[in-house]
Amino acid sequence: MSAPDLRPLRILVIRYRFIGDTILAIPTLRNLRQAFPHAKIDVLAEPVSGDTLTHCPYKDELLFYAPRLKGEKKRQAKFPTSLLGAAKFLRARRYDRCYILRRSFSSAILPLLAGIPHRVGFATDGRAWLLQRSTPYADKHEVECFLDVLRADGLPVTDTGNENWTDPATDQRVDRELPAGNRTRVFVCAKSVFDLKDWAPERFAGVLTWLIRDRGCEIHFCDSPGNAAYYAAILASLPVDLRAHCHDWSTKLGIREAGSLMRRMNLTFGIDTGFIHIAASFHVPVVGLYGPLEPWRWHPWDTKHTVLRPADVSGPRPLLRLSVAEAQAALDPYLPKP
Repeated sequence: MSAPDLRPLRILVIRYRFIGDTILAIPTLRNLRQAFPHAKIDVLAEPVSGDTLTHCPYKDELLFYAPRLKGEKKRQAKFPTSLLGAAKFLRARRYDRCYILRRSFSSAILPLLAGIPHRVGFATDGRAWLLQRSTPYADKHEVECFLDVLRADGLPVTDTGNENWTDPATDQRVDRELPAGNRTRVFVCAKSVFDLKDWAPERFAGVLTWLIRDRGCEIHFCDSPGNAAYYAAILASLPVDLRAHCHDWSTKLGIREAGSLMRRMNLTFGIDTGFIHIAASFHVPVVGLYGPLEPWRWHPWDTKHTVLRPADVSGPRPLLRLSVAEAQAALDPYLPKP
């Protein structure tokens, strides 16, 4: 398709699960909107991760679907939690096209059951026969893989840049609560939902001690309240006089509001989680600790960054092979000289 399609089509994009992957779908949504400027484009996402697209101007509605995990008890929710429930919900909306930015078999079955006639996605898990057009899941960055879904449908990809948006009212609230002064602000994301990707609280404390005492930084956290104990362990390992330089926003800002804080940071440091992708979407430099997952596929997109990864990533906790000194050396080029 060489020119924008001006038809008022109804288009569904499927990208549920994981904050980072959801953020990485933004360039795809932008190119899809450019190709279909008059279409209604809805995104089927998961609660929490989907909240990161609240302010995205390239979509119309944000729909939620949270499939129950194996062995999980039935739960009450305002949104569908079963495949058949989601299919019934989507069928009533009468979509013309669906672009599937997931690789599971169930995510290709869903739009078929929903009666969406034109379905495009990855030819993985033996599901190509469920799709009108498909593309391999190639050995490249996840953003480019998502864009390949559009390319498979003959849609032009003209802009691969990263971007994000915030709510002005939340911006003002964050500005009022930020500490006064012009110190370097470092956002720290220390905990993953996967323990295999974690580093160690005492090593984070070692880096934070250096950032505060030697480089004059102030530290900011904003994570799930469920990770509060992990951050408490980091603070407990800090010298008492340095703890006041750490500011925890976890109970003040939800995930849809966190961008207002992130965009005011000078640097982000932490393990490979969704928060480093949020930071990158605001073009905040990132120093990321990468363990089991491949950095070439998951590194921060379109933003200055440094990947810190041990040479040996075997075993249950490969990041434990990284030292505090190595983290300091990776952060040093991004900081003002003392």
